Amino acid sequence: MFRRRPLDRPVEAARRLTVGWLGLEIAGGSVVGHRYPENFDVLHLDPELPLAGVADGMGDGEGSRVAGATAMSTFVDQVRGGWPAVDPAALRAATAEAQLRVRRAGAAVAGLTGCTLTAMVVEPETGQGWLVQLGDSRAYRLRDGLLELITVDHTMAWLGVVHGWWPADSPEAARARYQLLRYVGHPDKPEPDLLAVPLRAGDTWLLCTDGVSDQLDYHRLRDLLAARQDPARTAEALLAATLDEGGDDNATAVIVRVHPAVPTPR
Repeated sequence: MFRRRPLDRPVEAARRLTVGWLGLEIAGGSVVGHRYPENFDVLHLDPELPLAGVADGMGDGEGSRVAGATAMSTFVDQVRGGWPAVDPAALRAATAEAQLRVRRAGAAVAGLTGCTLTAMVVEPETGQGWLVQLGDSRAYRLRDGLLELITVDHTMAWLGVVHGWWPADSPEAARARYQLLRYVGHPDKPEPDLLAVPLRAGDTWLLCTDGVSDQLDYHRLRDLLAARQDPARTAEALLAATLDEGGDDNATAVIVRVHPAVPTPR
């Protein structure tokens, strides 16, 4: 039996924002788990903007720590600097700058310096959502009871399973999970997937590192997200569940619930 460790970043009360015709409630947290002595995930919940993201450092060394911190801070600074303009060109430029700075930082660090990046940004006037994706952290959407994985894992395992090279639960797939094809810090500086994701009142979104998605199966994720607790309690429940399942990795989760905007009294 594992003794549960406390959350590294305790889940605070959900932030509430009005964006276009929608209201957003956003909360998140992170836990180190039982395997690693430190947490190499990075969580960002913006205090003012409809912007949230997770990053997962590759490995458990200094390169992992540097990559995650550099990638997230750079991406956030770039988005803030261009606000309120949010468009594909700006988001690609923000990711490209993160690639550049992580590569520069990695030149002074022995070993691999790289991380994943999964972020959601919402246009301030229209409420149009955008996902930025590099690596194998994930974004899920629960809508009308159906949980869907919206992003694609940039791993050899994903290619192998999709194209039938091996079963998802095979040793080959397990080994290929650690072969990332795109990530922040990659020598070729690959571009991210940039997905336009219309938000609808009633949606629940989950951004998470693989410490969540690898340990909680589809039905467990769906049931926890569908419980309709406030986002902070949902995030706490998800992270606690990863520890109960063994805590085999750092785990980080962001919950975004979408509501109709509350009219401002005149």
